[in-house]
Amino acid sequence: MLEAILEFVGEFLLQALIQALVELGFHAVAEPFRKTPNPIAAAAGYMLLGVVCGVISLWVVPSHLAPTNWRVVNLVFTPLVIGFVMLLVGSWRAKHGLSVLRIERFAYGYLFALGLALIRFFFAK
Repeated sequence: MLEAILEFVGEFLLQALIQALVELGFHAVAEPFRKTPNPIAAAAGYMLLGVVCGVISLWVVPSHLAPTNWRVVNLVFTPLVIGFVMLLVGSWRAKHGLSVLRIERFAYGYLFALGLALIRFFFAK
């Protein structure tokens, strides 16, 4: 049971790390492109970006980190938790007068993590 929990935590941490790296990259390149996009297009873009990161993650870590009976739980809850984490990051940045990107809102963070989780759910070994 402890092994299953550690594997589940490992899968969560992998997705959180990828999300954090993407967020850092967005902050680095976002300033020149501050034009506000259509929210629906932005949502589709974050979902697609999550899918791309999911594919890349399969090259780095091709196997599931969560055991079989935890994979659906991971698919449902990890994007929700990541969405809330991104919401907290966005709130913290706003509170400190820093720029807030769309991915630092619950829905966009959730969609990114969902795209990544779906790819890992269906295609990891």
